[in-house]
Amino acid sequence: MASTEAYLTGVGTFLPGPPVDNATLAKMLGVSEEWIEVFIGTRTRHFARDVGTGEIQWSLADLCAQAAEQALEDAGVDRSEIEFIVMGTATPDTLMPATVNHVADQLGLNHLPTYQLQSGCAGAVQALDLGRTLVLAGRHRTGLVIGGDVSSKHLDPSLDFSGKAPSELVNFVLFGDGAGAAVISAEPAGRRLALVRVLNQLTGLGREPGQVIEWFGMADRDSDRQALVEDYKAIEEAVPVMAVEILWELLGDLGWSAEDLDFLLPPQLSGRMTAKITAQLDVPGAEEISCVAETGNNGNALPFLQLERLAQRIEPGQRALAVAVESSKWIKAGFAVEAF
Repeated sequence: MASTEAYLTGVGTFLPGPPVDNATLAKMLGVSEEWIEVFIGTRTRHFARDVGTGEIQWSLADLCAQAAEQALEDAGVDRSEIEFIVMGTATPDTLMPATVNHVADQLGLNHLPTYQLQSGCAGAVQALDLGRTLVLAGRHRTGLVIGGDVSSKHLDPSLDFSGKAPSELVNFVLFGDGAGAAVISAEPAGRRLALVRVLNQLTGLGREPGQVIEWFGMADRDSDRQALVEDYKAIEEAVPVMAVEILWELLGDLGWSAEDLDFLLPPQLSGRMTAKITAQLDVPGAEEISCVAETGNNGNALPFLQLERLAQRIEPGQRALAVAVESSKWIKAGFAVEAF
């Protein structure tokens, strides 16, 4: 029998290693701390690699498995109850096997469907959307939804950064690594957060991408192309506008007014951009839940990092709305939760 609602019963996150501050990165990149603080507004971030040697200390699968363990513990759910796993990421450990299957292996899970969605900032929301769909359709009762990224694979400490353009240096201070997870269920147990609406909408028809992450094969691995390219001007112009559209589209679908919101989870691009977007969303009655200034932009982990903070504050009867924008091909994403 199909469920009438899907619930987030537990949330967990994992950030690798100690936080890396701006002084450390400024020295490494040959820029000033003030440049990072003024133009990015992010104070610390976490890396799965040693920032000095580049040695890999955590894989993406490691981070996601740790976050999933935390979510299971938070929900009070035994791993034997998990019937599916959905994972969103833009930075898989390998193209094959899919990283989600390594996560399942670390969790000791077998004989269950796994799904991996290749996406940027919207991937975690897409994973929530698919998990919610599987529960509402009655196919499964309980599953794991995971989001994570390891952006430090693009940060090579052996490089000479003196000749790098500011547009390339930005990526080294903007991004971080991390993972998050939630247990989604047909039963209103644990955290008792109803996932009442999810928005996942491509809006990039005919538009140039705002962000491109290359994949290099054997034939072009020595190419001079940058692995990560962003159109910051387009992102700064488009994302705040899209965020406002997402907010009001979700409110309209739900029949809620802005005054009905107790919490707002804005897009987590950087400390500076998040502050700018939150001001334009203009929901003064809602408490802002943000973390990017301390965690860095760790992509698909961010909605779960926000959810974890929300779960510690929200009370029965209160409502929250999350907004996420992916600039790769201009994807609108977001979700709404209500506590019971």
